[in-house]
Amino acid sequence: MTGPTPIPASRSNWLTPRRLDRTEQVMIVALWTWLVYRVLQSSNPFSQVALFTETTVLIFVLLRRPTEAISLRFGDWLLAVTATAAPMLVVPTPIPATMLPFENIAVTMVAIGNVIQVTGKLFLARSFGVAPANRGIKTNGLYRLVRHPIYAGYLMVHLGLVMMMPTLTNFLIYGIGWCAQILRLLAEERLLGQDPEYRAFMTKTRWRLVPGIF
Repeated sequence: MTGPTPIPASRSNWLTPRRLDRTEQVMIVALWTWLVYRVLQSSNPFSQVALFTETTVLIFVLLRRPTEAISLRFGDWLLAVTATAAPMLVVPTPIPATMLPFENIAVTMVAIGNVIQVTGKLFLARSFGVAPANRGIKTNGLYRLVRHPIYAGYLMVHLGLVMMMPTLTNFLIYGIGWCAQILRLLAEERLLGQDPEYRAFMTKTRWRLVPGIF
């Protein structure tokens, strides 16, 4: 396996994987704190579901193991930050009357999505991260179904949440977030694909996110 993308000597003294790890953790804590404040101000009881989902991100990011095999590309970090920050910027709003008939569907999607994303994180344990990195290859459990089960769980949660809080702002937030999420997923696979174990995993688990589609 080759190492992470080389960086210019002028930047090598301060731009290190460990410092990038810490920067990523500080960013997540700040965004999560702001989300907590906005959720506590919301009259929508389902807004706390968004807080639950993002709290799991916070916990696993803080507990993860450090790695030297992390992408140092600015573009990869921009995608990771956008995909992670967008859901934390969602605007909690009351459920409109037009969406009340779909409330049970939305709640079910969010519940199933959270089970999937939490289970995926438990399989990853301290290998979970935000920016593309190799903290160990996982191939068991949900990873036998799709290569990115955590993202699959997020997708269900976010679709359910946007049904509960269907504003133009939230559509834009999740739309931008998921454009970045797909590109981030592909960036992760470029880095992980340098590992022979991951390349073998790709031949066994065909689908990245949604079986039969992508």
